Order: sequence, then C-alpha cells, then structure tokens
Amino acid sequence: MTNSLLNETQAKQEAPCSASCFASHSGVSLKPVYYQTILEHRPAIGFFEIHAENYLSQGGPAAYFLRQIRQEYDMTIHGVGLSIGGENPLDIEHLNKVAQLVEEIQPAYFSEHLAWSTHDHHFYNDLLPIRYNKDSLDRVCQHIDQVQTRMKRPILMENPSTYLAFADNDFSETDFIREMVKRTGCDLLLDINNVEVSCFNQGRQAIEYLEGFPLEAVKQIHLAGHTLDDNPIVPLKIDSHDDAVSQDVWSLYQYTLQRLGDCPTLIERDGNLPELVELIAEAEFADRIRRAVKQGGSVDA
Repeated sequence: MTNSLLNETQAKQEAPCSASCFASHSGVSLKPVYYQTILEHRPAIGFFEIHAENYLSQGGPAAYFLRQIRQEYDMTIHGVGLSIGGENPLDIEHLNKVAQLVEEIQPAYFSEHLAWSTHDHHFYNDLLPIRYNKDSLDRVCQHIDQVQTRMKRPILMENPSTYLAFADNDFSETDFIREMVKRTGCDLLLDINNVEVSCFNQGRQAIEYLEGFPLEAVKQIHLAGHTLDDNPIVPLKIDSHDDAVSQDVWSLYQYTLQRLGDCPTLIERDGNLPELVELIAEAEFADRIRRAVKQGGSVDA
C-alpha cells in the first residue's frame, strides 16, 4: 500500500470510525500483515473482522495488536471452530474461550457457520455441509441456544458454501435457515459469495435462492472472491477467499440491498493477501453501491 493513498484515507477523518461508522461504512478482514499499517495510518474504514480462533491466546503479538486496534475501530468476530452443525456436543472449553474473547472485545456481532468441522475427537480444517432434516434442525437449534445462552447475546449464523447436496433432505436450505431463525431467535450473516458458489455448483439460480432467503433476519453481509475450477466434466466454483470480489457477486450484492435495504458489509479475504489499500478500495466500492441503492439508483458492477 502506498503511503499517499493511506494518508488520503487518514485525512478524511480526524478520528477513526467508531460505532456510528460501523453502520454506514463497510469493513475488511483483519490480518497480521496489516497490523502496523493500520496503527501507523489509521485508514478510514468502518470496522475490522477477525476469526475468533486466531485470538484465543491470552498473550503474544496477535492479542497485543488486536487490543490496540480495537481501541481505534469497531469489530466483528467470526467463529470457524464451534462446529454448530456437528453431531457431537459442543466443545465447552472452546466455547468458553470464544465467549471470553467476545466479552472482552465487545464486537458489534459474533457470527458462526451452518456447518460442521468436528467428529469424535477429530477437527477437520473444512466447513462441511449438513443434512437438512428434522434431526439436524433440532441439533443445530440446541447448539445455537447453547452458544447464545453462554454469550448472552444473539449470534449470526452464516449460510454455507456447498459443492453437493444430500439426496434425502427434507428441507430446502432456505426453509431450513428460516425455521432455524424462528426457533432460536438468532440473526443471519448473508454471505453472497457463498450464494453464488453454491448455486453455481448445484445448478440453481442465485436470484431464486435469495428470493427464498429470510432477508428480514440479515444483520451483516460478507463479500469475497472465489476460484473457478474449470473441470470439463464437473466445473466448480471454490469458496477460496483469495481473490477480489467478482462481478457476479457485486451484482448479487446490489440486488440484495435493493430487497433488503442497507446492511453492514465486510470484504472477506483470507489468502493471497493484497496491499491493504486494495481491500479498502473494495470496501469503498461496496459503500458506493450502498449509497446508490439508498438513493434509489444503482452502480455498474
């Protein structure tokens, strides 16, 4: 990132964004490579989001920089390890550590995934799909209730990215999510990249998916990049989070805001990390779309 561009964002404000900025300015993922840049230049950004599991240690550089940056900016926390969709009981020790982090950082939102990643004593470095039936619904709702009781707040559940569907589902994904919200009182994180990835992989229409989604429960949006595995037999879109937001995702985002109304938005990036200025530019483009939609207009994606 160039200092001149960072200084431009710094000049836009005398103090960094606080809770008031969270509602109107989009955010980006917080990664260690950006710590020094953020503290030196204080870029104008609505908020940062962290993965909870990277900050469960009480000491060390990550904990130090997180607390320094939290003094200047609002945050959201995104969990990736609670395995809320898993068949096993929740790991209470892990839940307590995440809850303690939430209590200390006081994020605007804590979110997790409608997926599973543990079985017996094994942890898988993937967010795996669940079967949409009554047993899964009961189990997921019980786990959400447990997390919300421990954290003393509603959590946001994220729609998954999937590459296949179970043949014996009793619910569509959107009906399952709607019933989950109804039973637990949780809110939703709508990952629009996941919508694009899943619908492409399963031959569905993303617009139809969004029309069935319980948008009234959405409190935050994620935007990210994906990778096309252009296999001649079964092409797949991979939820890689290692590239810029694609044009089709920007278009779906604008459509979603036109139906949902304005919503806090995160540019999510986990690999092939660019200069921070590039993520900020994507966040600013999201803000352009948000402003245009609020004014009844649109932006060419």
